[in-house]
Amino acid sequence: MPLFAIWSKNALPYFVAYIQHSLIGDFIAGGRTQLFWPLTSQLYGIEISIKSLTNIALEWILFLAAAIVLIRSRDLQFLLQPNNSNLLLFIPTCTVLLPTFLAFPMEVPIALVPPHILFLTLFSMSLLIDIKKFLMHF
Repeated sequence: MPLFAIWSKNALPYFVAYIQHSLIGDFIAGGRTQLFWPLTSQLYGIEISIKSLTNIALEWILFLAAAIVLIRSRDLQFLLQPNNSNLLLFIPTCTVLLPTFLAFPMEVPIALVPPHILFLTLFSMSLLIDIKKFLMHF
């Protein structure tokens, strides 16, 4: 949360993605999660299987909606230019996307691998652009 406060408006898409992951990934498909921690330790969740057609369809719809917003808002161009706020992408890259490919057996259905690969590639490219800019200053 402090990182979101530092970059304020520029961090809004990352904050929305973070919230979306908690609501969709954890509340709907993940089972039981403490959505309102530290206010309460109450567990919430719908517990739709991650491998169910309902979850796969929901995730594809949200992926396509995110892709459309990314392109129409021109944030895709912003992501592929050096910008310190893009360094926030390190968080979802390491905590959300990489476990998809490092966990064996893989819990993510094959039908959801393409969006993960696309976002992992996009986030990695953005991070590499920022790291290159950072290293060129030295």
